Amino acid sequence: MKKIVLSIAALALVATTMTSCKKEYTCECTATVLGFTTTASSTIKDTKKKAKEACEKGNASAAGSSVSCKIK
Repeated sequence: MKKIVLSIAALALVATTMTSCKKEYTCECTATVLGFTTTASSTIKDTKKKAKEACEKGNASAAGSSVSCKIK
């Protein structure tokens, strides 16, 4: 019984550490202004969820121009 409890605890610890791992993600933004398009990218080191949120904060549009950012 003790071995089963220790095995489950070890497995839970490994699963928790693997899901919150910080990695490098590339945020690619495409900007269109008056018909001209340009692309830029940056690197974000964080969890996938937080990196996606940070990247998508760059999304915007106004009066004939727009910026669209996505994690690649």
